[in-house]
Amino acid sequence: MLSEPEFTVGIEEEYMLVDVESRELARHVPDSLFAECSRQLGDRVAREFMQCQIEVGTGVCQTVSEAQAELVELREGVQAIAQKYDLALLAASTHPFSRPTDQAHTRINRYDRLAVDLQAVVRRLMICGMHVHVGVSDDDLRIEMMGQATYILPHLLALSTSSPFWYANNTGMKSYRLSVWDEMPRTGLPPVFESYAEYQRHVDVLVNVGIIEDATKLWWDIRPSARFPTLEVRISDVCTHVADAACITALYQCWLRMLYRLRRDNQRWRRYHTMLIDENRWRAHRYGLDGGLIDFGKTEI
Repeated sequence: MLSEPEFTVGIEEEYMLVDVESRELARHVPDSLFAECSRQLGDRVAREFMQCQIEVGTGVCQTVSEAQAELVELREGVQAIAQKYDLALLAASTHPFSRPTDQAHTRINRYDRLAVDLQAVVRRLMICGMHVHVGVSDDDLRIEMMGQATYILPHLLALSTSSPFWYANNTGMKSYRLSVWDEMPRTGLPPVFESYAEYQRHVDVLVNVGIIEDATKLWWDIRPSARFPTLEVRISDVCTHVADAACITALYQCWLRMLYRLRRDNQRWRRYHTMLIDENRWRAHRYGLDGGLIDFGKTEI
């Protein structure tokens, strides 16, 4: 009998560090800032690809309220430390006017290899996102849920959009972050796999030929986490308000609970073709909440 998943939650957010006076992206973030973050907040804070970025991640939380409280603690903690360096935290997925090409990437081996491999594509990667983990320890159930959960991904994106600007221009996109991100390889909606074993076989092909080191280099909108027994959704922009991040987390957690209960009762959510999900993904990318998404059952927007 299939045991009920844990449905624990964890949230990762990426932020930009900006000059408190000019509001420009910080050209240089001292190592001492990250060192102080580590001393005060532990391994819940990490560097990101660009030097002016910083990432936080909650621990394993039993409830969304617990995750929200920890996210508030992390945002406030990093902000307090940043202020000592005349910097401030910006929770948005693109900067309104700073140029990404003026930024340098973080000089660690992982990011150095990424810079060499992806060249100009990765030099535009001055974007921030939010990733939500929900605990589902059964490997096959994670894969089954991933195939069905793609339906809700455009909805989560539409609720989170925070990146209309790029190079001081209003792009007309509610999530220009996705325009930048989709230039990366192995992004977008995930392929459909019938089992965890099938998924692992495909990952092994890319690993064995030396294209990727491991499954952390699969940057799909939703994926089985390579580090935790979770199903990780990655499509969302980072939310300006913590309450919005908590709302999206709760919606995603509830969606997975519903999928499990259907599975428990020998039912399943209908798996719609990628062509249709992609169309809603585009509509969320372009219009956010303003344009509406397609109701595939009613065949109307």
